[in-house]
Amino acid sequence: MKKVAAERKRPMDFSRAKRGAVVTPEPGKTKISIRLDNAVLEYFRTAVDKAGGGNYQTLINDALLEHIHRWSTLDVVRQVVREELAPYGTTRQPNSPLQRLRSARR
Repeated sequence: MKKVAAERKRPMDFSRAKRGAVVTPEPGKTKISIRLDNAVLEYFRTAVDKAGGGNYQTLINDALLEHIHRWSTLDVVRQVVREELAPYGTTRQPNSPLQRLRSARR
């Protein structure tokens, strides 16, 4: 049997090389590491499969953005209602059932 000689390594020039990621990230996005429950990952991966493909991380990002926008819009509406009712002297009772319900949701 003939012995095969290993190919000689070509000299590599790393003088202009840069450290870091090869692919530049999208503007406005940050790469992080996050720990999620297995049930959460399974839910989003299944949703992607049912939709015919895609990226479960994008779905998670969309769900988080929707949550942020929904609550910020709700806060704005609450503030407007408070400002509109202020001239009528409408005040909340500190221990009303409605207030307890709202504070329990937060």
